[in-house]
Amino acid sequence: METEISSELLEYEEDEEPQGAPESGTSSNKEIEGAFRAFHTAGFRDFLLKPELLRAIVDCGFEHPSKVQHECIPQAILGMDILCEAQSGMGKTAVFVLATLQQIKPVDGQVSVLVMCHTRELAFKISKEYERFSKYMPTVKVSVFFGGLTIRKDKAVLKKNCPHIIVGNPGRIYTLILQRSLSLKNIKHFVLDECDKMLEQLDVRGDVQEIFQMTPDKKQVMMFSATLSEEVRPVCRMFMRDPLELFDDDPQPSLRGLEQYYCRLKVHEKTRKLFDLLELMVFNQVAIFVKTVQHCVALSHLLVEQVFPAIAVHRDMAQEERLSRFEQFKNLQWQILVATNLFDQEMDTEFINVVFNYDTPEDSDTYFHRVARARSFRTKVLVITFVSDEDDVMILNEVQQRFEVNIAELPEEINIWRYTKFHR
Repeated sequence: METEISSELLEYEEDEEPQGAPESGTSSNKEIEGAFRAFHTAGFRDFLLKPELLRAIVDCGFEHPSKVQHECIPQAILGMDILCEAQSGMGKTAVFVLATLQQIKPVDGQVSVLVMCHTRELAFKISKEYERFSKYMPTVKVSVFFGGLTIRKDKAVLKKNCPHIIVGNPGRIYTLILQRSLSLKNIKHFVLDECDKMLEQLDVRGDVQEIFQMTPDKKQVMMFSATLSEEVRPVCRMFMRDPLELFDDDPQPSLRGLEQYYCRLKVHEKTRKLFDLLELMVFNQVAIFVKTVQHCVALSHLLVEQVFPAIAVHRDMAQEERLSRFEQFKNLQWQILVATNLFDQEMDTEFINVVFNYDTPEDSDTYFHRVARARSFRTKVLVITFVSDEDDVMILNEVQQRFEVNIAELPEEINIWRYTKFHR
């Protein structure tokens, strides 16, 4: 028999949030640390972007830029170097994608944009962002190169259909250069996303430096990260010339702007409660996190049997299958994603408005990575954590203390319309 929960969750007061639903495509000032009222009147058209880009932005459902985009894009499209720190979900990727597409003048056989990041999943995600924002720019070609797949295919792409924009991991990019398959002599834009992850590791930093030295002296350099420590900032500046620097006003990870609740359940009650909540809710997309591959597979099968449009992503899948499934989810072919912790740190989709911790995460870091990636400056997000024993209670108390948030018990009724950007 499961242990009954005797510990009470600690309560921390938060500022009252407005109860009315935010207007579509905008967000409350209180939801974004340091935001200012101009965001509600400023639009992407104010940046004087190409008509092809504006059309793609409209197709993506974006209306108003985030603080990061508002401050960086006007300078980035003029070719200024950028060093930017901002929390996940604030639209950093769109800054360099839009800025480079605005400036690009594609020439057959020449690579003019190089974007590097530390993981395969992130590289794949960035390449898809380039594809969707360049959908009305048919002459622009984008390719992604990373390890784990045969290098012969990458070489064939570079030889027969050379891309103008390359996204990849430093290791694979460096190998292609050494094997004389990739030339960087025409690079005009050099971008590092999650730059701290590459520059803090000496071996990876060495590859980045070697690659950087093979590019022309005259180029734009942009670096982005959710966390830029005081130690890594001088390293970033070594690559740049008088960059625009934007650092997070609050260096501590934040879970503000999320509605977070817990639900007391015995283990065997979780699935029925999940189904009941999904039946009642009106949601855009839902992310459900579990601890094990077995739970992931079993729960996704049960959801499909109950006619919920669910897809599973877990660490035992081949990399290509994981990436393909996540792309399907991001393209709204599925409304529910069941995932292990493997995928949480690469999960950026602007339409997730409900997150379930079906299994309570093992620590506060895991909790943050699960829910913060789903947070968006455009959409309010509801987080529900299932609590089954004393260990789960301790984890949530740790989350409340560390991030200074209040996680209340799930009420009988929730106004889910507060979290919805568009309705089914």
